[in-house]
Amino acid sequence: MRINWKKSLLVIVDIVLAVYLLCAFTVFNKPDETARVCTKANIVVADESSNGFINANEITKRLKSAGLYPLGKLMRDINAREIEDKLKKSPFVKTAQCYKTEDGEVNVSITQLLPVIRVKAENGDDYYLDDKDCIMPNSLYTSDLIIATGNIPRWFARRYISPLGKAIMGNDMWKNLVVQVNVLPDRSIEIVPRVGDHIVHLGTLPEANSKEKRQELINQFVDRKLTRLEKFYKYGLSQAGWNKYSYIDIEFDNQIICRKTKETALADKAALMAIDRAPSSVQKQIEEQQATMLTESKPRNVIPAPANGQQPAEGKKADAKKTDVKKAGSKKTEAKTEEEKKAEEKRAKAEAKKAKADAKKAKAEAKAEAKQLKKQKEEQEKKAKAEKKKADKTKADKAKVAKADKAKAKKAKA
Repeated sequence: MRINWKKSLLVIVDIVLAVYLLCAFTVFNKPDETARVCTKANIVVADESSNGFINANEITKRLKSAGLYPLGKLMRDINAREIEDKLKKSPFVKTAQCYKTEDGEVNVSITQLLPVIRVKAENGDDYYLDDKDCIMPNSLYTSDLIIATGNIPRWFARRYISPLGKAIMGNDMWKNLVVQVNVLPDRSIEIVPRVGDHIVHLGTLPEANSKEKRQELINQFVDRKLTRLEKFYKYGLSQAGWNKYSYIDIEFDNQIICRKTKETALADKAALMAIDRAPSSVQKQIEEQQATMLTESKPRNVIPAPANGQQPAEGKKADAKKTDVKKAGSKKTEAKTEEEKKAEEKRAKAEAKKAKADAKKAKAEAKAEAKQLKKQKEEQEKKAKAEKKKADKTKADKAKVAKADKAKAKKAKA
């Protein structure tokens, strides 16, 4: 078989030319990063308005402090992976992506960790818990979250307070109504609503070893308790008054225990005292009037009935007259009793109003006294600071003079 060398050579040349053209359109046409400079840095932080922990300015400051801010740098010197790794080290960053574009721009996209509750424990701890039950450190930025206070060690916060915060935040109504969660020494839970002047005791949270099971049990616990509280608000406090009770206990499923506020208790006590005084006099008058009515209603002359069973005309007239007198006396007594009852009720209301006013006045005086004591304490602290500052200055001046004298003596000796 004879090989056509001319045809084979043409095929080889065509292949080499195609490879060359392909390289020309890919490699040789690629923008030269050696001379290109970053003209714009786009930083986007997701959920910036709702979370409020980090923003674009904060990211810019962190990148500048680390020497990684891309604006004005050569594109070949910008390491996108290094920027991502630096941002992911932040406790508030969930994900970070960085990439360069052909027109000289660098884009940075960040998503934040989602905080669910803030913890300010009595041992001094101050931090946030995210939706992964992890601790986030406190920052300069704030977020409108429920605050948990009281006896909260970190293990209890991660295992129970974080699921509780997620359960409350998952309800559109209660995440806006609950402002504080308090943990008592026995690990039972109290909540402070935004409306009313009272505290609600929920009881102890259910326990479980599994994280998923624990979250499920706490969700059911919160749903059951807050549904009962919602009904009590709707059918109870809306009628009795939002500030009537200072403490509402819904720990047990078959009852709700309420403790009245100090002002309400004083007013009710005054009203009960007035009511307790009123019935004795009214009852005495009623008893006297009833005795009088019984005496008057006794028949003085008994007229024998005729043989045929018909009552004589004179007997009928006498009975009718007695009945009219009895009715008139009864109406008069009832009218008098009603007037006395109204008068006593009016007096009881006046006494209750006075007691409430006295309680309010006492509260205002106590508040004013506390304010005055606080002011005096602040003035004393301010005075003590000023005296300490003055003493420190005097000490520094003396040390300065002593140093100068020592230097003079040394110079004179030399």
